Amino acid sequence: MRRLAFPALLIGACAAPQAQEAPAPDPTQAEVPLPALSGWRGALVIDNGKTGIWTVKSFDFFPRYGCPEVIGLDDKGVCHVLYSYSGKWTPIPMVHDGQWLGGLDHGDVDPRIPGAELYTGGLGGTLWQLVPHLTRHVDARLIGLTPGAEIHTIVAAGSELYLFTAPGALWLSTPTGPDGRFETRKLEELPGRVRDAVLLPARSGTPPRIATASRAGRLELLELAPEGRRWTTLHQESMGMGRLALRRGPPLVLYSTLDDGRLMRHEEGPDGSWRAETIYLGPQGHRGVAAGRFDADPNVETVAVFGYSHKVELLTRTAHGWKAETIFEDRDKGHWLSTAELDGRNSTDELLASGYGGRIVLLARPPGSGRTELAVAP
Repeated sequence: MRRLAFPALLIGACAAPQAQEAPAPDPTQAEVPLPALSGWRGALVIDNGKTGIWTVKSFDFFPRYGCPEVIGLDDKGVCHVLYSYSGKWTPIPMVHDGQWLGGLDHGDVDPRIPGAELYTGGLGGTLWQLVPHLTRHVDARLIGLTPGAEIHTIVAAGSELYLFTAPGALWLSTPTGPDGRFETRKLEELPGRVRDAVLLPARSGTPPRIATASRAGRLELLELAPEGRRWTTLHQESMGMGRLALRRGPPLVLYSTLDDGRLMRHEEGPDGSWRAETIYLGPQGHRGVAAGRFDADPNVETVAVFGYSHKVELLTRTAHGWKAETIFEDRDKGHWLSTAELDGRNSTDELLASGYGGRIVLLARPPGSGRTELAVAP
């Protein structure tokens, strides 16, 4: 009986090796470019998949490295410490809290430890301290709890940590406990959750000041006077405030975002009074604002915003008013934007963006921006 050959051919065809997809670009191995507006360069710092990264900032965490590190806090309670080497980014995942982290600051708070420490906290009311070592190892320990309150914002002021929580309250944590521990206690109730806060530059002969932006729609100053805390309302809106950014002065300038898409500018006068103005009417849901030098001309005032529109927008002050342009669009909603100095080939600052898309993105002006006297690689 004659047998047909096509079943064998069919089996052979089914067994043929399938073409494999090329691996995704890996920022731990090489710089991974991302599309950005002409005149800007985008690069991937980390891709955290579907896990959002709610806060991103840059600090000099490892003293042994010249380039500052990038710190990202994600929805699963991981603190990502990332250090750079020639465009590559190596992550060190720390803490593993299990619930989102949001509050983040860096400072020499603990006199029992040489150098500065990193502090973070989040949904569970847990307060963590991270300490670097010369070996690139990092110690992480739980140093405090705010029972029944989420830690949203942390400000390191001298040897004290000020914690702003939800429900709205102010807590204080100090390295004064026994056996190297911290003591944490609630100071007062607040009218609303403080979503962002900035320690203002020190002034001779005056107590430290912290500027706060709250969902209650208040921009306030908290003065840490020896005789006690003093609150001053600088501006109030019938809309929640989301983020704050400080412009290098003088004069002292703060930028605040509102949930309805407005961006405001607040300038302190020589007499201590403050003047507020709206400078941008943008899409609803601003969740990040960063001030810095983002133009080759150091005399040009610039500020950037990021939020639920997915877009990083640059605001530039001109002789005819403010203009806005989109410099980058992420794959999902934005949640944080900060200023950094991570590229010495230009004279401008860089931007770090993070959010629901699970990525940290670095945005920089190209080499030679503001450095016209230097040769630049083609």
